[in-house]
Amino acid sequence: MSRLWDRGEPLEATIARFTVGRDPELDLRLVAYDALASLAHAMMLVDIGILDREELPGLRRELSTVIDEAKVGAFPIDLADEDGHTALENRLTERLGDSGRRIHTGRSRNDQVIAALRLFGRDAVLDVIEELLATTELLHSLGETHREVSIPGYTHTRQAMPSTLGFLFAAYAEGLLDGVPWLVTAFEHLNRSPLGSASGYGVALPLDRQRVADLLGFSRVQENTLAVQNDRGRTEMLTLGALLAPSLDLTRLATDLIWMSTDEFGFVSLADQVTTGSSIMPQKRNPDVLELIRASGARLRARHAEAANLYASLPAGYHRDLQLTKEPFLEGLRETRDLLRVVRPVLETLVVHPDRGRRAMTPSIGATDEVYRRVAQGEPFRTAYKAVAQDPATAVTGDPAEAWRDRQHLGAPGAKAGSGVRRRLDAAREWVEGRRAAIETVWEALLATS
Repeated sequence: MSRLWDRGEPLEATIARFTVGRDPELDLRLVAYDALASLAHAMMLVDIGILDREELPGLRRELSTVIDEAKVGAFPIDLADEDGHTALENRLTERLGDSGRRIHTGRSRNDQVIAALRLFGRDAVLDVIEELLATTELLHSLGETHREVSIPGYTHTRQAMPSTLGFLFAAYAEGLLDGVPWLVTAFEHLNRSPLGSASGYGVALPLDRQRVADLLGFSRVQENTLAVQNDRGRTEMLTLGALLAPSLDLTRLATDLIWMSTDEFGFVSLADQVTTGSSIMPQKRNPDVLELIRASGARLRARHAEAANLYASLPAGYHRDLQLTKEPFLEGLRETRDLLRVVRPVLETLVVHPDRGRRAMTPSIGATDEVYRRVAQGEPFRTAYKAVAQDPATAVTGDPAEAWRDRQHLGAPGAKAGSGVRRRLDAAREWVEGRRAAIETVWEALLATS
């Protein structure tokens, strides 16, 4: 098969391999979306008289076949094709002749790849949000289950005030939910149609760009055609930036679980089915999955920086540099989804040891609560502070491991959790379900044979 731009001049083999890069591999994830966008584009070309209406059934049939093959990894993209766009057009030309040759009218591989990335990205961001909500639900449940399991609360890695294990899990649940608006913003940024921008400067045809946007379920057309091309790389960077929010929460949670499950702390134990052994030390069970969650979070931050650095200094228009933003975008979305998914078995099988948390507390950990007990009896705060500070260990009255119960204002460890997290979970699920249904309708409508 020939390259779409090939005019017969030979291309040195090492240059060909270098410029193609990982596109044949990465585009396997995009081909189904490229085929869907091609079908919408073809329907618009029929409307403006570039394609005959009789050609549309054949194009729909072949593009549907490509979609089916791509979904099971059976659509071939060879090095000679360079990318999925070329493989797709070559396939259509081989099977349909001139219909396949005409389908590229009014577009460039530039807006083709942006369309495929945005369509893929919409689905992938919804996948990430669904996984985030499932993980948040689990953390919220653990927060309720273990809300009275006392553990030390830390600042500066030193014991600070008595807290509970459930309070820690509830904090991570709320933190994960805070990432949802970031991901919604990424979705809305992706949900704009680039098709018809061609190489960035439009074409001398009466393209109906709104028609294509409507067929593909995009919320609107990204109007300025050069702005479309300038957005390549920035969309990838912004989406990866949104993914940082949940990944950062997970890396910190992983670190907490690693430390709390050490032999020295022992507040919790990790189940054998989520840990690995040592090839030399028979007693060891290692928290490899949590360590790799931390490492994957670090790699995601690197992917965000990679996309930003590739994009940042380019002049207006398309440049081949932007080909390299595809990998961090696709891999970052996959990795974030996997992080949110893989942490759940760890949490579901966690064994809690309430006695270890209580025994770990130093006598002075209740010092701040003692200060406020005295304040409640009328003593000025600073006077009480100085009195307790003279000998915190002996100044504390009562059981310091139970002191968290007296902190009952909104959001404190002793207060019963409000319904805010539940409302936010339900609202986010409703939003995802609505967007998912709209996208499924697009696929059904475009691939319908009638």
